[in-house]
Amino acid sequence: MTHKPPVDPSVDHVRVLIEEFTRSGIATLHLRAGSFELLLSNDPAAPTLAGAPAAPAPVAVPVPVAAAAVAPAPVAAPAASPAPAAVSSSVPDGAVVITAPNLGTFYRAPKPGAAAYVEIGGKVGPDDEICLIEVMKLFTAVKAGQAGTIVAVLAEDGAMVEAGQPLFALVAD
Repeated sequence: MTHKPPVDPSVDHVRVLIEEFTRSGIATLHLRAGSFELLLSNDPAAPTLAGAPAAPAPVAVPVPVAAAAVAPAPVAAPAASPAPAAVSSSVPDGAVVITAPNLGTFYRAPKPGAAAYVEIGGKVGPDDEICLIEVMKLFTAVKAGQAGTIVAVLAEDGAMVEAGQPLFALVAD
């Protein structure tokens, strides 16, 4: 009998495993294959090692005027060290906030070195992808959800974000 070394599963294999696990009555699944390790549990008391699978589309939340007024003013970077992408800490009046659908790493571009999906002042449609959230090599494309203009970027590229954390501010058309 020939022994084959384990092969890392593809993203599609992992998605199928998660779907089957969700439908099954299994309490816990721990899988190791090659350099890949996956732990799934239906026990709410189990420790959380990583974010949940991709959640539904992000929710646009109107920002109260009082919250926008209390936000600290953005600090300008020194001219000698330009920032790769502007990150704002304030949301203009009347803007809606696009939030992270799940925990993960926030990416403004489809791959390293590529142009960002959207910049401040950029026009977007409801189905336009504006960023990616990555958890354990699974990427969730975040869509604008409505037509408008991006007026603020509220998260830093490459930073870990929580579910519900503000990512962009958009003024609807």
